[in-house]
Amino acid sequence: MTRTVGHLLAESLAAHDVDLIYAVPGESYLGLTDALTEFPQIRLVVCRHEGGAGFMAVADGRMRDGRAGVALVSRGPGLTNAMVALHSAYHDATPLVILVGHVERKDVGRLALQEQNYSRLLADVTKGVLEVIQPIQASEVIARAFHLAQSGTPGPVAVILPEDIFDEPAEGPVVKPRTLPRPGPRAEDLDALAEMLANAERPLVLVGGAMTTGGTQALADLTRLAEAWSLPVSPTHRRPHLFDAHHPNYGGYMGIRVPKPLIEEMKKADLMICLGERLSDSISQSYTFPAAPDPQLPLVQVWPDANEIGRVWRVDLPIAADPHAVIRGLLARNAPEASEARRRWVKGLNTIHRSLLAPEWDRMEDGVNFGAVCAAMARHIPDDAAVTSDAGNFASFLHRYFPFRQTHMFLASNVGAMGSGVPMAVAAALRRPGKRAVAFVGDGGILMTGNEIATAMREKVAPVIILSDNSTYGTIGMHHEGRYPGRPYDQATRLVNPDFVAWAQSFGAAGFDIQAEEDIEPVLTAAFAVTDRPVVVHVKSSAVQASAWKKRTMPLPVSA
Repeated sequence: MTRTVGHLLAESLAAHDVDLIYAVPGESYLGLTDALTEFPQIRLVVCRHEGGAGFMAVADGRMRDGRAGVALVSRGPGLTNAMVALHSAYHDATPLVILVGHVERKDVGRLALQEQNYSRLLADVTKGVLEVIQPIQASEVIARAFHLAQSGTPGPVAVILPEDIFDEPAEGPVVKPRTLPRPGPRAEDLDALAEMLANAERPLVLVGGAMTTGGTQALADLTRLAEAWSLPVSPTHRRPHLFDAHHPNYGGYMGIRVPKPLIEEMKKADLMICLGERLSDSISQSYTFPAAPDPQLPLVQVWPDANEIGRVWRVDLPIAADPHAVIRGLLARNAPEASEARRRWVKGLNTIHRSLLAPEWDRMEDGVNFGAVCAAMARHIPDDAAVTSDAGNFASFLHRYFPFRQTHMFLASNVGAMGSGVPMAVAAALRRPGKRAVAFVGDGGILMTGNEIATAMREKVAPVIILSDNSTYGTIGMHHEGRYPGRPYDQATRLVNPDFVAWAQSFGAAGFDIQAEEDIEPVLTAAFAVTDRPVVVHVKSSAVQASAWKKRTMPLPVSA
């Protein structure tokens, strides 16, 4: 039998160590799925919506130490459904390769069924759009796509595959994966950084996404660096697992809208080190700390792509390098004895952090304070679990009350896309068999991609889904109260929800219900005892306690 392009593409994916592909079936790439049946080492995960498949691939790209996740979607509507995941991967600097079926080559430009110009459509949400026009290009394009997705600032790359090319005879060999360049710091940069750290009294180290690709050794070395150089370390938005929340050098979580006591103390810093942090409006507190474009304090940025450093901020010491290499370089130097002022600075930040982490909350009359659930989860989530979070105010309780460890894996959409929580938990359960995957999600996001519970059932994995149901789009309500105080807004934010326990059980999942604080411990104990199917824990949450830091100021509608 003549080897086809579809078979060559499958061979090329296997050569790039692809073992999971998330897909929604489409007729535009049947020639590839047919060929994949001959590659049992590649597991094709059939999802219920391209948005869910895309988010699963994004999560996979976070869990493979710098290697790209892979999604497979059909043309037109299939791809556009997946664009929310591409947007997330692009802004979050996550490596992803998305394979897209396309119309037959003879029909391009005729406005054929579901035809689109993908180079134009995806220009803002991918690093590149590569199209296979001739059979001889097939394997080379796959190699180029993975190289582009994984190098420099990682991100999504789309590969466009016309429907009629899969069954053509293949030409040429399988192109092997390309070795990724690993930029290292210059000796003079390390000298300058060591001198800046030695002279600073109040340095602040922010650690972000590029630190996730170095594995456990990179995180262990980060801890050694904090201890040796007496540095406060602050994980950035949606990267809480990069530093142990119990460590005395933990300098506070640099998330979106940092609580006033912490951010006021942080702003006393006399040096900021962005270690593997790309920086964004969320992390910089809407471009105020550091101020853009001219920071109010000396700024060092370590990022593996020189084109990204200095794009928004003026950086005093730009280091285009793997952040782990910088850490190793500093550890190889003799750290100076920490001054008493430095010790007080680190302890002061850590004291504020620990006070914010304290398990204290108000009991609410309109539902459970979700902080009570998140605090209790610390007794149930194993130290090696993957924790995922959807977007929404409910996540503020997680980041306030749950003490993350470096042994956890945390997955979310940094750009704030709703719908990521459940699919990412399914992907984590598939990627990390034998380890728990726990999703935190609100009643808004759960009905966007919660249908991927069906995928979990099909694939026989058992994520635990903690659902905060306050019958409102709480984040939007919070913003409305802030901008237009006293004005009504419930008509634009209230939700009508199903019986979520019955909904979960209709998939074959286990369903539990928390209606009061007294329910929390027995329900969580029962929920985590289930290991053979997905679990949904429905929490009737307070809408008045709008976030972990703020209450609603307007009364709830009488009908609520």
